[in-house]
Amino acid sequence: MGFAVALVLFVACVAWLNRSGYDDGTGGSINFLDALYYASVTVTTTGYGDISAVSDGARVASILLIMPARIVFLILVVGTTVEVLTDQSREFLATRRWRKKVNNHIVVCGFGSTGQSAVAELLNRGITPSEIVVVDTDDDVIEEALRRGFVAIHGDASRNEVLAEAAVDLARAVIVSPNRDDTAVLTTLTVRELNPTVHIVAGGREQENMHLLRQGGANEVIDATAAVGRMLGLATTAPGAVSVIDEVLDAGNGLEIKELLIGPDVEVPSESTVLAVIRDQKRLVGASAETPRNGDRVVLLVQNDG
Repeated sequence: MGFAVALVLFVACVAWLNRSGYDDGTGGSINFLDALYYASVTVTTTGYGDISAVSDGARVASILLIMPARIVFLILVVGTTVEVLTDQSREFLATRRWRKKVNNHIVVCGFGSTGQSAVAELLNRGITPSEIVVVDTDDDVIEEALRRGFVAIHGDASRNEVLAEAAVDLARAVIVSPNRDDTAVLTTLTVRELNPTVHIVAGGREQENMHLLRQGGANEVIDATAAVGRMLGLATTAPGAVSVIDEVLDAGNGLEIKELLIGPDVEVPSESTVLAVIRDQKRLVGASAETPRNGDRVVLLVQNDG
């Protein structure tokens, strides 16, 4: 736009400096506004003819200066249009190819500080960037997600068409982490409507909104404010415990929490510590968790030497 405006101003200055060689069809003298008008209709090849070059000097200036400026302006317009259409076509084809092979991926709705931390944890736990789809309304955030190798979709995650573009109906999990609780609730409701079986993990900021996220269909609800508050309180009375919790939460660094689904050929590793057993949506600890059954989900504490 700046280059195009500069070309128009250049032609206007050429016409105004040679104003004595131009004829105005209305019979008046040529002022700078007339020169600017002449420049705009000339470089866009409109050319109404109401202002025309009549002297030899004005015609030479039109040939040597104004005509090249007009050509450059047309190249600029056509080139920009082709570039935009090419980028859109490339993006459309890439999205189409991705949708043909996408399945069992993870959709992250909101790629702010919370969403980025969640994605970092997924990567630490072995999830590849190609399995993660980021949805956000911020252009800079989308550019950052693309730079990191994720599939990124610009749009409001609470809208059906945006989630459909993210193939949420084929996702295995959705992380809802916007900056507002009302957006989180609406996004959770929309995701659950489009995919009744997907595992939804939603983050909230206000305690009074946690039940709305659960009622909206979230399988897991994280109270971010309360979690930070508990850590601050624990750090005051048991600072050593906080360092252990940080280590546990940081996958791939020392102690690590893992979840194992018990099956006919799956057993609890002997070198791990069983923290709890989830059976029929109930948490079992102590003696009742000593003998996991098939179908139980076992929460383990393991030592990661990597």
